[in-house]
Amino acid sequence: MAVTGDETDTDTGNSSDLTACQLRNTNSSLPQEMAGASAHSFMKTKDTVQKRELRLMKNREAARECRRKKKEYVKCLENRVAVLENQNKTLIEELRALKDIYRHKNE
Repeated sequence: MAVTGDETDTDTGNSSDLTACQLRNTNSSLPQEMAGASAHSFMKTKDTVQKRELRLMKNREAARECRRKKKEYVKCLENRVAVLENQNKTLIEELRALKDIYRHKNE
């Protein structure tokens, strides 16, 4: 309803009818708008929660894979250390043997 220039505030019948009508129309459409906004908000929140859970799940899997690779890398390094220590020990023994041979030759 629109207010025209013919209506005045002194005419209480029309004024209160208009106000009551406006209030009824506003109140009747408000719950529908709020319900729609609430449902949209709920869907948005649900979607956000699902995205977060998916991101967290992917992050856990990536972290698990990272830990597995790190463990494999450390084992590889430990094996390499063991091989190099054995090689170093062998070379030290060979050096001692060569020094002994050199000493006996010079005597």
